[in-house]
Amino acid sequence: MQGSNDTSDRLSNLVGFGTNPGSLRSLTHIPENLPDAAPLVVVLHGCEQTATDYDRGSGWSELADRHGFALLFPEQRRSNNWLLAFNWFEPCDSHRDSGEPLSIRQMIEQVVSDHGIDRQRIFVTGLSAGGAMASVLLATYPEAFAGGAIIAGLPYGCASTIPDAFRRMRGQRGGPTAQQLAARLRDASEHDGPWPTISIWHGSRDRTVDPSNSEEILQQWLTLHDLERMPSRAHIVDGYPRRVWSDPEGHELLEEYRITGMGHGIPLNTSGRHGCGSSGDYMLDVNISSTRHIAAFWGLRAVGAAD
Repeated sequence: MQGSNDTSDRLSNLVGFGTNPGSLRSLTHIPENLPDAAPLVVVLHGCEQTATDYDRGSGWSELADRHGFALLFPEQRRSNNWLLAFNWFEPCDSHRDSGEPLSIRQMIEQVVSDHGIDRQRIFVTGLSAGGAMASVLLATYPEAFAGGAIIAGLPYGCASTIPDAFRRMRGQRGGPTAQQLAARLRDASEHDGPWPTISIWHGSRDRTVDPSNSEEILQQWLTLHDLERMPSRAHIVDGYPRRVWSDPEGHELLEEYRITGMGHGIPLNTSGRHGCGSSGDYMLDVNISSTRHIAAFWGLRAVGAAD
């Protein structure tokens, strides 16, 4: 059920959404006059961020108001993780019907019930630890999501301890093989398709989460979608390389952006007619809006749509 508005930001508390085994906080942004059967985007903040920080920087609620979709912001508590990171690597928080993934699934069900959300248009995105938790949700509940976007994140099943998590973040050798990662993704649920579309974003100079992780995420989902390694299309968007993999009918299933020269954070374009969000820590103004492009990839708006 919807709580009262928090006057310090644009988000509202969501309470009474289930057993909440992961002990997470939940916030939402529901635009006025939300259309019937509107889409829902689940937004997962990064380490040392709050839901409010992430929304203010990324601009998701700006876009939701313009184009008529609902937002859900799961939020970590410091009592769970002192860095406010989602525990994407913990066994109890990386399996279906357990811990943090189950809490987020319960939040989704509450928002769907409260606002008549279209179950065929639910999406999830996140940065860093939030991107890694997006990987967990897409793996463990693939039937719940039409698409996902992983920004500076990690592949599902790459770590199960804190030391392992740091090694994978640094891109050190010795982790699971590509075949093992693909098998872990496939075995995370009993779902047999269709699979969510996936958007992958990573800075080429990321020193927090090594860019090799984006390649491993890509390999996992190429295998699951049974796609060839060679992209269907490669081109430049707003000055950065984009690769796309499509099905035989031409529907785009996977995309990957490598933001050359960018460090750890969300790619943004905060100025001009189509500016969105605001720059700050891990919110990097590099003349491309990942928020807008991800929304367009999911069919929530066109990149050049009138605002």
